Amino acid sequence: MAAKWAQKTIILPPHKRGCHLITSQVMKEIQSDLATFKCGLAHLFLQHTSASLTINENYDSDVLDDVETFLNDTVPEGRKARWKHVLEGPDDMPAHIKSSMFGCSVT
Repeated sequence: MAAKWAQKTIILPPHKRGCHLITSQVMKEIQSDLATFKCGLAHLFLQHTSASLTINENYDSDVLDDVETFLNDTVPEGRKARWKHVLEGPDDMPAHIKSSMFGCSVT
């Protein structure tokens, strides 16, 4: 039996800074492809250097709030932060670091 695979580029609408659930948006985009498979893997890759992907529970919205609080406490921005890369604004370097912490892909 030949291996089957599908590849799709998904363009998500812009989101303000923070943690966001994108499950329903991704599922909407791949729903028609899912019908052709009995089992498999999905690999999501984000082509952006100041955003990241992570898998968390979404039953309790406090989880996203707590993750965001942790990230903002761990990777500060503004005048007190001592980042050298500030050409694109005070929030740019913290976004790159946060992206590096979680990564830009999930499987």
